Amino acid sequence: MITQLKGRLVEKNPTYIIVDCNGVGYLLHISLHTFGLLPNDELLTVYTHLSVKEDSHTLFGFSSKVEREIFRLLISVSGVGPSIARTMLSSMSPQEVQQAIASGNVAVIQSVKGIGAKTAQRLILDLKDKVLKTFDLDENTLLSDNTFKEEALSALEVLGFARKISEKVLDRILQQNPSLSVEELIKKALKSF
Repeated sequence: MITQLKGRLVEKNPTYIIVDCNGVGYLLHISLHTFGLLPNDELLTVYTHLSVKEDSHTLFGFSSKVEREIFRLLISVSGVGPSIARTMLSSMSPQEVQQAIASGNVAVIQSVKGIGAKTAQRLILDLKDKVLKTFDLDENTLLSDNTFKEEALSALEVLGFARKISEKVLDRILQQNPSLSVEELIKKALKSF
């Protein structure tokens, strides 16, 4: 199995790259996340995953081992193929995927094109423990999002906004950007009213 390629970047496209390794050109399908992290110089190292089907052998490239590991976890779930996994890693960073799965955030996962409610729930059910174990995440750090949300809710209530409306606004903001601080959450929420 091809696990990594080190060579010269011949062609760069948002969906694929071609890497020349000693005269052999490899076509690697990539996510937008990897595309954004590719160096401008010609020499690079890409971590790979070879997907073998009856009618094709497809090579996927990743900028980091972490992204490749998340891709492998995603495709291990029934109903999630390499295309959906790549789309998910193009829509979200590897860290956002980890956070969404580990915190059980169905809405964020479901926001990815091609993933319905059942698949999102299956992803969380199948991968939550693996993500926490593999990436050594602490559930307490994942709860910080909820803590930030609660603090922002309390502040908005003190300012005279209804709790239910505030909660909907905060949920929408957190779906778009889950890593905001309490202050940033409150500021964005105030602009949304």
